[in-house]
Amino acid sequence: MSVQNGRAFNEWLRTQLKAKKMSQRQLAQQSGVDHSTISRLVRGDRTPSLGTATKLARGLRELRDEADTPQYFGMVAAAASHPTARVEYALRADDLLSEPQVRQVMEYYLALRVRRLAVAQNGPVVRSVGPLPKRN
Repeated sequence: MSVQNGRAFNEWLRTQLKAKKMSQRQLAQQSGVDHSTISRLVRGDRTPSLGTATKLARGLRELRDEADTPQYFGMVAAAASHPTARVEYALRADDLLSEPQVRQVMEYYLALRVRRLAVAQNGPVVRSVGPLPKRN
């Protein structure tokens, strides 16, 4: 997921909390999402999963049921449909990984993916070592 979408969510969440005169702890209690997760989301350090975003919207009473999901959540789901975005999204959702660790894993993943794409486009590499010996 791009940083831009993370910032958009962070701004939306901050605006909602201010408009509803609700603290992060109150939202945690209403939504069932851990306070530390909400804090990271408000700071823009993390991007929420679709489930977490939905819980927060319900906690803010922005959502009543699945049919009520705002267009933003559709954007989150669409961005997460690309394999690379899904990997980054999953890594950023892991509270045990720091930002440098996420970047390191993503760099390795992207390097591996580029190699696999090159092989897929060019076909398997066949090296010639000379003529095959004749069989009797």
